[in-house]
Amino acid sequence: MRALAVEAVWKYYGDYPALRDISFDVQPGQCVALLGRNGAGKTTLLRILAGLSRASKGQVKVFEKDTLDRAARNSIGIIGHGIGIYDELSAYENLKLFAGLYGLENPHERALQWLERTGLERVKDGLVREFSRGMRQRLAVARTFLHHPKLLLLDEPFTALDDRAIALLQGLLRESLASGSTVIMSTHQLREALELASHVALINRGKLAHAGLRTQEMLEDPTYLYRTYGES
Repeated sequence: MRALAVEAVWKYYGDYPALRDISFDVQPGQCVALLGRNGAGKTTLLRILAGLSRASKGQVKVFEKDTLDRAARNSIGIIGHGIGIYDELSAYENLKLFAGLYGLENPHERALQWLERTGLERVKDGLVREFSRGMRQRLAVARTFLHHPKLLLLDEPFTALDDRAIALLQGLLRESLASGSTVIMSTHQLREALELASHVALINRGKLAHAGLRTQEMLEDPTYLYRTYGES
């Protein structure tokens, strides 16, 4: 069973094609670094994969189910630009709420567990609107991993994280991959992404310029992929 199947996906905004005929498969346990310049279409594609936006043409399957299927949606964990947490709730209330929405057993303990893992236990009762950007991002990381998702979709997940928090996130991603989860990660921090990635996909002006295994050349020189496949 494929973790993700993207089949001839187009996305139009008016007459402008933000994505043009994107097709690729991702197998369970793979980590794909989704690369491309600003405006290439990475965030648009991730929103479609997450079921937050619909393709204008083509289709996406998550574990062979439509992205709007409840089981498919419950298998996904997302970190995106919008953070996805509630400002007027405390850190603890946020995680307990999401644990309940996912139908997890003992949401109280699950929330406390992830507050501790992300270093937020001391501010668990603080309102999120009073948090720094970095604290908010760590809470978003906790919310993402709370239900042990089988598919992780990450859009610039290292933004606003300090070195310690980056190491934490990388560790969580390695744990998830070791347990068989699948990761699609878009980031401009090429070295961090390529250290984790088993595969890469490069988008250039809405088109898939390259998809395949991450090679040693890419790891040694993160710009190799851009130079080799003519990204301008």
